[in-house]
Amino acid sequence: MHVVIATGGFAPADPGAFRDADRPVPAPQGRDILVDIQAVGVNPVDTKVFDRLAPGQERILGWDARGVVAAVGPEARRFSPGQAVFYAGELARDGSNAACQLVDERLVAAAPAGLSPAEAAGLPLTGLTAWEGLFDRLGFAPAAGANAGARLLVVGGAGGVGSMVIQLAAWAGLTVAATAGRPESAAWCRELGAAAVIGRQDLATGLRAAGLDQVEAIYCTTHAEEHWAAMAEVLAPQGAVCLIDDPAGPLDIRLFKQKSARICWEFMFTRSLFATDDMARQGQILESVARLVDEGRLRTTLGRTLSGLTAETVRQAHLRQRTGAMVGKQVIVA
Repeated sequence: MHVVIATGGFAPADPGAFRDADRPVPAPQGRDILVDIQAVGVNPVDTKVFDRLAPGQERILGWDARGVVAAVGPEARRFSPGQAVFYAGELARDGSNAACQLVDERLVAAAPAGLSPAEAAGLPLTGLTAWEGLFDRLGFAPAAGANAGARLLVVGGAGGVGSMVIQLAAWAGLTVAATAGRPESAAWCRELGAAAVIGRQDLATGLRAAGLDQVEAIYCTTHAEEHWAAMAEVLAPQGAVCLIDDPAGPLDIRLFKQKSARICWEFMFTRSLFATDDMARQGQILESVARLVDEGRLRTTLGRTLSGLTAETVRQAHLRQRTGAMVGKQVIVA
């Protein structure tokens, strides 16, 4: 089967960074299913894993996919060959930059019926991250309108995760304010359901201007170190902060002490990385995401489509991901 290999020790623009190759088609064992890949989403985790590869180390990257089940392992019961599925996969296994991929069935759900492969491939990783952060970590109720009156600040609203957080939070009844740095990013956030969009430089002033002096929760998707003091200022007493990015340096959590704030992390790969007892919850979350999409309550966050899963398209996607100008998600159609 065709795969795209990433090699450590190169800059992403270097010809040696990505190459096309052939690998044997793997056979599913245990609870694995084998999926024929139709489309692959691109995320910051792709560039982060690439940057951490040792010189000469090789990996198949890619942690978002929509495809069709080709075969199932002897213990797999949830899917049959021919079913369309979507998932984000596992960090410690080969990724979806390949013609076929093995994935544990507990991490998978039937793909939304109303979306194209490209539209569906942009949803799993960001949908899971947004859902887990909002409902499993911050503790909001995952039901339509159930959190009316609560206020949420999304730092980095126009990115892939932020785009899903805004939609899910608005569906769940929260009043959402989001940060955005450019006019097109601000328009995107409003379109997705943000009640207010503020600049990234002065959170307190922006929230006051929007009539939201404080917020009960903050979902910070990017540059936590830049906004740390401001987040401590605008968070309501006994509020909560959820983080997903990798801060550039130490953060002083004492800033949040007087407010008895709760600070939590969301890492979408935790359940699969540690094979937790509730690993199957990820498949269940994706089922909920698919249902909301098919009901018209959530929309795809696809922003850019590339054609052909090759070393060159993967390279282009990685370079674009690093610009910091992404609105929505990139997807490569195989």
